[in-house]
Amino acid sequence: MALVVQKYGGTSVANPERIKAVAAKTVARRRKGDDLVVVLSARAGETDRLIALAHEVSLSPDAREMDVLLATGEQTTVALFSMAVRNLGVEAISMTGYQAGINTDRSYGQARINGIETRPIMEKLHEGRVVVVAGFQGYDDEGNITTLGRGGSDTTAVALAAALGADVCEIYTDVEGVFTADPNVYSKARKLDRISYEEMFEMASMGAKVLHLRSVEFGMKYHVPIMVLSSFTDAPGTLVTKEDEEMEKVVVSGITYNKNEGRITITNVPDQPGMAARVFRPISDAGINVDLIVQSGAGIPGRADISFTVPKTAHKKAMEIVEAVAREIDAGPVHGNASIAKISIIGLGMRNHSGVAAKMFDSLARENINLKMISTSEIKISCIIEEKYAELAVRVLHDAFELETAPHGRIEVQEEA
Repeated sequence: MALVVQKYGGTSVANPERIKAVAAKTVARRRKGDDLVVVLSARAGETDRLIALAHEVSLSPDAREMDVLLATGEQTTVALFSMAVRNLGVEAISMTGYQAGINTDRSYGQARINGIETRPIMEKLHEGRVVVVAGFQGYDDEGNITTLGRGGSDTTAVALAAALGADVCEIYTDVEGVFTADPNVYSKARKLDRISYEEMFEMASMGAKVLHLRSVEFGMKYHVPIMVLSSFTDAPGTLVTKEDEEMEKVVVSGITYNKNEGRITITNVPDQPGMAARVFRPISDAGINVDLIVQSGAGIPGRADISFTVPKTAHKKAMEIVEAVAREIDAGPVHGNASIAKISIIGLGMRNHSGVAAKMFDSLARENINLKMISTSEIKISCIIEEKYAELAVRVLHDAFELETAPHGRIEVQEEA
């Protein structure tokens, strides 16, 4: 007998038929002897519907009341699902984030989990029930309902698995696992049997939508085995786990792309201490996240150009802020481009192999894809390119690193001494 936490996304419980199908799968697992905690998202489209409804009532909805409203999406799903499970002859009970003991801070809309009181869930498990928890939500120290942000049900599931000491956390989605690239972009993309937490974290942060970034953080911190599976097939999935020697032999494990960023360049910035802080402090104060940053010579002595990327949704606002800063610090013109994409290759083997960056750059150059910015880490290389080349770049790099046919995406490159 194992303790298993399962999470089903919005498409998996989109309608009554899907809810009953997932309930049947859960009941079959319970009858095999496993204890089950099932975390559910709102039905597909429900959160967007609630957001639109709020904006019909108020031009600027209150953040606290938005969380109260949005949390109802998951509460509806868990109640319906529990009914479906009970109808199949297995005892089940639904729980809100509050009832499940998920305590958070008070950052409405983006709350972070402080801790989980596991006693309420454990009591119900000991009674032989399937415990069905509303994902995406919790409560603060004053009892207010909070939500964890888009994708937060993944985080709920992995955090519960960590707190309960579960044997595995199974994340059921509309794909069969983690692929070397987006299979919708390239048919040659190959499903991975295993991937390390670190690689999955980089893939999630670079635009892969299989797992929520914070859920991978929880898994990595508390060593929770995460299995990514499809709720629509019985195909084996992808295990996200700690790295081992075999994983380190993989030079490139996957390729991601992200079209949701915009680029800003402020030219002729005085090359003096404190200027970068002058540029980025007001952007931070506005709650805008900055990703890649590159500073280069401006061709004028004592001056520099600073380029960086921000979420595309915040690009216009960031441009206005930077243009005001440029005037204050006597910098040059500010240029913006919201039609960019970030393409990244990720793999543990980059730590010990040279030649990976050169291979990436050569492959893109042969297709006349110009690199506007470059960023690297131990296991990742990211480039900013024109948005129209994003899908082409994925296919080119997938072929260049032989991810379709090479075992685990392995290639022959020179190993550093």
